Formats: sequence, C-alpha cells, structure tokens
Amino acid sequence: MPWRCMSTQQQRAEFVVQAQDPAINFSQLCQEYEISRPTGYLWLQRYREQGVVGLQDRNRRPRESPTRTKSAVEQLIASLRRERPDWGARKLWKQLREQEITLPIATIHRVLVRHGLVSDKARLQRACQRFQRDAPNELWQMDFKGQKGWEHPIGPLSVLDDCSRYLIALEGTWTTKAEPVQERLQTAFTNCGLPEAMLMDHGTPWWNPQAPSGWSKLLLWIMRQGIRCHFSGYRHPQTQGKVERFHGTLDRARHLRAIPPEELDQAWLDVFRHEYNHIRPHEALQMRTPSEVWYPSPRKYDPHPPQWDYAPGADVRKLGAQGKLTVDGCRWSISKALAGEWVELKRAEGRVLVYYCNSLLRELDPAAQRSTAVERWANPHLPEQKV
Repeated sequence: MPWRCMSTQQQRAEFVVQAQDPAINFSQLCQEYEISRPTGYLWLQRYREQGVVGLQDRNRRPRESPTRTKSAVEQLIASLRRERPDWGARKLWKQLREQEITLPIATIHRVLVRHGLVSDKARLQRACQRFQRDAPNELWQMDFKGQKGWEHPIGPLSVLDDCSRYLIALEGTWTTKAEPVQERLQTAFTNCGLPEAMLMDHGTPWWNPQAPSGWSKLLLWIMRQGIRCHFSGYRHPQTQGKVERFHGTLDRARHLRAIPPEELDQAWLDVFRHEYNHIRPHEALQMRTPSEVWYPSPRKYDPHPPQWDYAPGADVRKLGAQGKLTVDGCRWSISKALAGEWVELKRAEGRVLVYYCNSLLRELDPAAQRSTAVERWANPHLPEQKV
C-alpha cells in the first residue's frame, strides 16, 4: 500500500491516539508503524510528559566529546581563517599540514562553524539522503520560479510529481495572487486527478504570514479535497529539491537556447512542458521520460466537495465566527481561517488533538491551559504511516 505523506509529529500523535484504545494490540500497532516496542513506549512516555512537543525529533549530539579538537588547535584554525577569510577548510588543511598538524577537512570545517567563521550560505545543511515517493501522485511539489530572467514580477508556477518528475503544471500566472493560482490548480486537478499530498514553501498565496497558523484560504481550498499539505523547512530549499532542480533545468534551457525575454510567454512554457514530459530522458528514471512513469490519479476533483466525512462516532465540533472552540468549559483560539468549519477532537493522555479534515492542527492541554500548534514541516526522509 502506498506511503502517506504526514509530518513526523502527526504520525507519532496518531500512534499515541491509537494506543489509547484498550482493545489495541500494542505489538501489532508498532509493527504497523514499523517501529520497535521500546520506541513505541518511548513515544508514549514523551507524550505523557511533554505533549505533542515531545514527539519532535531531538538533537542526538552527545553532551561530551572526548575526541573534540584541542582548544589550542581550534584557536590556530580560527586565527588562520581570520588572516585569510577567503580560505576554506581545504586550503586551511594544507597550511596546517605544513605545521605538522593533521586533521580531517570535515573537522576543520566544524571548527569554523563553531567559531562563527563560516557564512550563513555555507552553513546550510545538505540533505542527508535522497528521497523519492514510491508511486506517482503520492506527493506533488509546488513552487514559483524566481523573477530573474523573466519580464514579470514573478516567474512561472511549477507543480512537479515527486516520483516521476512529471510536470503537472507550468503556468505563467506572473503573480502570487490566490485567484489565478487557484484557477491553474483547478485545471491541473481536473486533468490529472488529485495527489495524496502537496509540498510547498512558506510563500504566498498558500502561506499567510499574518495568520498565527499560517493557513491561507487557498490552502484550505486544497485541503478540502482531502490533500495533505506540508511545508519545507525554513532556509532548507533542498526539501523541495526536485522542483528546485527543475527550475535550474528551465533556466539552462532558456539561457543556452538564447530565448529573448519577450518570448518567454505561456506558449513557450507549454512547448517546454511537453518536451520535458514526453521527449527529454531523465537520468533518475533510468533514461525514461516522466510520461513513461507517471499516470493520472484515480482521485477525482470535486469543485463542490461535501463536508469532510469524519469517522462515525467522532467528536466533531464547529468553530465559531472567530475560529474559536469551547472544550471542557474553556474557550480556545484555533484558527481564524477556519471560522465556521468543522473539526474533529481526539483525546490522548488528558490532552485534546484538533484535526481539520485529515490534518492535525493543534494540541490543547486543559490542565496546563496551553495550546500548541503542530509543525507541518515535511520530513520526507522518514517512513510514514501506511494507509
């Protein structure tokens, strides 16, 4: 069965909720989530102690490092770097060798990082491993191309299938306003079906920086179709590596073919999309074209989706005009963007998990009078719950 894209916190919260059922077989539940029993008990313990915050991944850095580089050597590395701030770890490695100090290049780089001598750009983390969904339409990546090289305030909108690299849409909206973006997505959903999930950055129109939850009207429109929405981590564009790579391919084609900016219109984008999907072989696909791997999703777009079908017997509540909810006699602010919408409440270890459609939104802790927003950052390197 296909993997379902879900944030790490939501996956573990689902595990905690299911573990509350006295009829559940704990060993079997752990097998379904592909974890060991000790890991399952660890998740439960962390949730009891800290709530949903305790379900985040933790820093595994040891408290003590006996093999850490000696302070005098670190100071020497820092001094050499300050003398030649344009020298990186490799050049410093050679200079240290001349002083009969032998260290791995990676160690020298870590010293520079600890002393704040590496620029922010150089300190961006690289993806620890390459990831790819198992089947088409499990995850679509969406982003705008940057403005550089285009005679418009913004470049075209790209929607790319994670598994097949099939270019679902390449549209010159030339704006980040919600209305034209929604129109293009509606066409894509009609022609290609619906994905299981979509991955995007913290940009408009799918992200609202003025809202505490960050949710926008466009995002809710997407979620009402039963699509899970996830966001890349701040300053980590590699999370959306495939659509970013496509934008690089688009830039090279435009530059090497010497296409004048005035000819970079929707007609040219349509021709390039056809070439990219049906003619250009892709190395990651063993030199097949994306169209040879991708197929339309069987999930059909509904322009007027009915109210979300929560499970029978679920505790379903309607949010007030200000997006507030009364639980256990207390008034909670959930999300103004969800004013008048129905949400589901699931209880675990004295806390209340609030879901909108199939997405976990907030955790309420009546005893501590605390409301916690659930992270929606994608963590594609971890296996997700099967459905």
